[in-house]
Amino acid sequence: MYDNARKKGGSKLVTMRKLKNPELNRLSPEAYKNTDKLPLVVILDNIRSCNNIGSVFRTSDALLIEKVILCGITATPPNAEIHKTALDAEKTVAWEYFEKTEDAVLQLQQNGYKVYALEQVENSVLLPGFYPIVGDKLAIILGNEVKGVQQSVVNLCNGSIEIPQFGTKHSFNVSVSAGIVLWDVTQKMRLLSLKS
Repeated sequence: MYDNARKKGGSKLVTMRKLKNPELNRLSPEAYKNTDKLPLVVILDNIRSCNNIGSVFRTSDALLIEKVILCGITATPPNAEIHKTALDAEKTVAWEYFEKTEDAVLQLQQNGYKVYALEQVENSVLLPGFYPIVGDKLAIILGNEVKGVQQSVVNLCNGSIEIPQFGTKHSFNVSVSAGIVLWDVTQKMRLLSLKS
């Protein structure tokens, strides 16, 4: 059926071959550690699922994110459950642990970062309308799977980003949210750096 649809549309059938891993020209772990990262930090506020934590490490590795900060009940490497989804990204991406998320936010702000909660709050900015400013260092907080980002943490943030949603559910899974937001924000940061 797919081939027939292509023939009716008049376009040629394109032959595609999956690339093998060596053809992807990925960085070695050593080269990765010496590569410049984007000035973007991910903060995990009391994430309970090690699968979500591992996914955030893997996404952060793929997008050359500076660091992941793990807070509260969020598990830390080395951890077999984190490793299942991180696939060694927990060894390449820099990370730090804070018992209190508020302390992580305040330290980042003291170091010149603008900190944004990924949360549904009054006056949030929808992701398509969020544009970083050239030279800004950013941090994005992802909250607990059930409770989201703590209100005490939201109160400290420079703003909040919200992913538009149109169905009956009020949120995406944490790892899905991370993938959507981090890809979008890193692409915007890269475009800005090319223009400056």
